[in-house]
Amino acid sequence: MNILVIHGPSLHLLGKREPELYGRATLKQLDARIKDRAAALGAKIRSFQSNSEGGIIDLLTANSGWAQALVINPAAYTHYSYAIRDAIKAVGLPAVEVHLTDISRREPWRRISVIKPVCAAQFKGGGADSYLKALEYCVKKLKAA
Repeated sequence: MNILVIHGPSLHLLGKREPELYGRATLKQLDARIKDRAAALGAKIRSFQSNSEGGIIDLLTANSGWAQALVINPAAYTHYSYAIRDAIKAVGLPAVEVHLTDISRREPWRRISVIKPVCAAQFKGGGADSYLKALEYCVKKLKAA
């Protein structure tokens, strides 16, 4: 089973950007944890990071034929990118939205997700574990299908 993981804007700065909120692990370290967990679950991962809305859409559509599920942290695009929302809906992959922090307990503008309605689940506030839970969810759903 193939799972596409997309990290949105500024996630390449993990470990440096507000470590009190996002932790000290780098994106490379996060991706290593994701790949290790995926392998343990019998899944293959393609992981990408993009700071641009169009780049995220391009990655999603270019890999949609390979992937059977999507795990996405749209980062700031969570709150206003109807273009990413529409692309997720258009490719038709089971999608899971993830966030390192609990966006429902952050600034009011961060509490709104325009992405959530086109996702099967959302995991937030667990740091890297949010991604791992999303992987587990995807594998369970794919096996049940």
